[in-house]
This record gives sequence, structure tokens and C-alpha cells, in this order.
Amino acid sequence: MNAIVALCHFCELHGPRTLFCTEVLHSPLPQGAGSGDISRQNEQAEEEEGGIQMSSRIRSHSPAEGASADSSSPGPKKSDMCEASGCRSLAGGHPGYVSHDKETSIKYVSHQHPNHPQLFSIVRQACVRSLSCEVCPGREGPIFFGDEQHGFVFSHTFFIKDSLARGFQRWYSIITIMMDRIYLINSWPFLLGKIRGIIDELQGKALKVFEAEQFGCPQRAQRMNTAFTPFLHQRNGNAARSLTSLTNDENLWACLHTSFAWLLKACGSRLTEKLLEGAPTEDTLVQMEKLADLKEESEGWDGSEEEEKPSPQPDVVEGQELSKSSPETSLMPDCNSWNVAHRRLSVFRSLRHMRQVLGASAFRMLAWHVLMGNQVIWKARDMDLVQSAFDVLRTMLPIGCVRIIPYSDQYEEAYRCNFLGLSPHVQIPPHILSSEFAVLVEVRAATRSSLYPTLFDDEQSLNKYEFVVTSGSPVAADRVGPTILNKIEAALTNQNLSVDVVDQCLVCLKEEWMNKVKVLFKFTKVDSRPKEDTQKLLSILGAAEEDNVKLLKFWMTGLSKTYKSHLMSTVRSPTSSESRN
Repeated sequence: MNAIVALCHFCELHGPRTLFCTEVLHSPLPQGAGSGDISRQNEQAEEEEGGIQMSSRIRSHSPAEGASADSSSPGPKKSDMCEASGCRSLAGGHPGYVSHDKETSIKYVSHQHPNHPQLFSIVRQACVRSLSCEVCPGREGPIFFGDEQHGFVFSHTFFIKDSLARGFQRWYSIITIMMDRIYLINSWPFLLGKIRGIIDELQGKALKVFEAEQFGCPQRAQRMNTAFTPFLHQRNGNAARSLTSLTNDENLWACLHTSFAWLLKACGSRLTEKLLEGAPTEDTLVQMEKLADLKEESEGWDGSEEEEKPSPQPDVVEGQELSKSSPETSLMPDCNSWNVAHRRLSVFRSLRHMRQVLGASAFRMLAWHVLMGNQVIWKARDMDLVQSAFDVLRTMLPIGCVRIIPYSDQYEEAYRCNFLGLSPHVQIPPHILSSEFAVLVEVRAATRSSLYPTLFDDEQSLNKYEFVVTSGSPVAADRVGPTILNKIEAALTNQNLSVDVVDQCLVCLKEEWMNKVKVLFKFTKVDSRPKEDTQKLLSILGAAEEDNVKLLKFWMTGLSKTYKSHLMSTVRSPTSSESRN
């Protein structure tokens, strides 16, 4: 559990102070907290509680906080510490405690204050609030407070008996700090029971010491016989007794470290996150439908002994492709199997790679035509180059909108495919070249003057190619374009995002716009609303611009048959029930 557990104390001279805290480290120990560890003599005793191996070790580079004279240390200054160790847990030079959880390779580190300045500030503020601002009825008991910026705190305040203190008791609190509010609230019953047990043990030890001191030298009668000097009494040094003296337990801090470390481990293990799968995405539904169609088709082929020979023209299915150039025409499913099997042959590795190769303006034109559903034609000798380009570009579209002919010896109409690969000698009709609904990418051999350095260390570098992107309707540089295109370009230009993160951004963006497509489909095709209402809906969806409307209409063709039939059945069912009644 990513949290910090701390023991806090209200000092009569200095106010709220952090005495002891335990934090979780998932990475190697910070400087001075792990390197050069030397086992301490007579303190190597290893205790196991909840699978944690506890050992006290010397940290060669980090003196105990509170004992350092360095002003840059996040701990309080030495002048702010009680002379009798009332505000100090570990003695000067004490290294603190480290526990290693062998199961998870997590370290639990205990010291007086966190080493990190930001964590020190968070713990310090929580300590002050738990012992001053946030008070529960009776001043003893649990309370919850916090915010998103400084974390959320479970605090349990309590008193410890002290025969020399004002009122014969001192005020302490045990706090648990974490940033996850829901997790902390759900852990309330567990934390309350375990922390209450720690408090009962501390109070029990302190009560025995208190009763022994009162029996030997009753303080109440002695105070009644002395002059009433409250302020001098508070500053005579007796007001700053350490917790170890109040409980008469020299191993108190080691025991608290073990208890806090076990508390963090046990609390983190009792609640686990579980991924709940929601409704399948449209891409998943389309893939399932295509696989079912393939299975039926293959069963039909197996059941018939003689079948007609396939047509010489390449056939295309949504989200799938047929290659005419192969000796045996075989159906290749959409997914990642092609990418995995031909990874070494891929030339374009990602959309970001393609954008860097083509240039920003050429890539924007190409991406605009892809998103609008226009025909994208690649002419090249290298079939693997064309295939890799289509594998990259298709990630911007729902699977149901993808129709690919990877390589052909003749031009195919746009209704058959929106991704078409051609050999260089194929003649494209003039009306296609001048059409605003098509874009052509010609891959030519680069001249010596146009050679550029290799952007990536690929097996097949791209410096031998020159890419020319033309269209009858070039996209103006100042054209706003569809909203999703702008977001895709923003993700691609953000160098802080890895390629994997960009891929996940694409998945989220496609699902977001497919949800808008579903709403528009139901509104227009199923409910048959008037045009004025449709315009209002598009404004609400944030897609009233011309390019966004065109994109939604094209993406509507990628909706799964399952979703469409489900909508139609839900619309018809109320009518049929009314007719029966």
C-alpha cells in the first residue's frame, strides 16, 4: 500500500511534532538508506511478522534526522528539539530501520521524518492537523480528513499517562496518509482495529510505569505543596520525557517499526484491484462477426468437393484483405498476427515514424483522407513497404471501416477498398487523380540530392525512397480538420509519450468517437429525428463542424451488425408489446 504511517506527539514547548514514521519504497533505497549497509552488533535480531523480515542496519551515508546540523535537511532544527528527547525518537546517529519484503521486493523504511522534502511537508501538515485543528469528540478516537493536494489522513488520537506532565497525561496520534481517498475509507475498519491494538499496548505499558511512579512518589500531593508556577514547571525539563521512558521499553521503536511495516503490508494485501470487463468495443464485435463468417465459409468449402475457381479479381472483406499477387489467394485476418509474423519486413513502425518520414504537412493530408473514408492509394515496387504503411494507417480507423487490397496489378474502385496498393506501372484513371475523394502516395527511388539520414535503425532504411503525396483536394494548412485528427497529431508530437502510450490514446479516441457514432445512428436511422434536431445533437456532441459530420457518417459504416440489430430489436419490442395489449 502506498502510504505513510506516523506516530505524532504534542509537545508542550514546540507544539505538534512527528516522532516516528514508516514509508514504503518500491525502488532502490534513497541515498544513504541502502548502500554500504553494515550489520549492527547485537542488533541483528531478525523478526518476521506477516512475511516481512525486519533488521536494524547502519546507513553509512545518512545520520539520524533531528541530529543533523545541516540546514538543508527536511527535519526540524536541533534548537527546536526537546533536550530530554521528548520530540525525538531515534538517538543522534541512529540509522533507522529497514524491512525487506522478499515476496514483493518492497522495502519498509522507518525514521523520524521522511527524507523527501515534499513527503516531509505532507507528514508535517497532517501531524499538525491531527493534534490541533481536527479534533474528534472526547479528543480520543479516529477521524478522517484531507484533500487531493496534501493527501488523505486517517488519524487516531490518544493519551499516554505521564506522572510529570500537566494533567498527568500527554497527547499522541497515529496517522495513516495516502493519496487514494476511496482506498483509505474502505480500509477504515481494518486500520481502526489494528491501530487501536497498538495504542492499547502503548497505554498499557505507560500505565504500569505511571502507577509505579505514583506509588513511589505521588506527584499530586507534591504539586499541592509547592508554589503554583505553571510556566516554570513546564520548562524545568521534566515536561519533555521520551516515549521510551514513559513505557519503560528500550525496544519500543523497533517494535513500532515492525507493527507499522506489517500494517502497511497487510492493509495493501487485503484489498486488491480487479479489472472488470465492460461491454465489448465495436472493434471486438466486428472481429467476432468476421471470425464467425470465416468459420462458416471454411465449413462450406470443406463440405463441397468441387467448387468454382475463384475470380481473378481480388476480393475484399471489411477489416480483412486478399492479395492477388500470392500464388494461392489466402484470406488474412485483420489483427496483429500479420504484424507479428512480418515484423522484420515492416518498414513503417508507427504513425509517429510515418509522420517523421513523410513530413508534417504530407502526413496531415494523408491522415485526413484516411479518417474521411477516401481512397488511399500507394504505388510502390516494395510490397512489404505498402503493407507496413497500411498496417500503420489502419490503426486510425475502426476495424469495420477498413477494406484493404494490399497489392494489385490493376486499379480497383473505391467501393471495393479504401486502402489500395498498386505496382508502379498500373495506370490510374484521370478522374481518380483529380478527385477530391482520393489521395495518392507514390514511392520513388530517391535521387542523390534528396537522400536523407536514416531516422531509425531499421533493417530496411527509408533513405532510398522518396514519398510524393498528391490529391485532387489538398488539405489546407490552416484548415481545422476533424477534432480527432488534431488530437492524434498532438499525441504524435508529444515526445513525452511513448509509442505504446500513443497506441492506447488512439484506442481511447476511436472508442470516444464510436460512441458518438452510435448516438447519431440511433438518432437519425432508428428514431428518424428531423434535421434540426440532428444539428442540435451534433452541437451537443461537439461534432457540428463539416469535417466531423463527414467523419461520423463514414464511421457509421463500421458499426457492427450486432449493435444495429440490437437497436432495431429494442425499438420494435415496445411496439409489439403494445399491439399485443
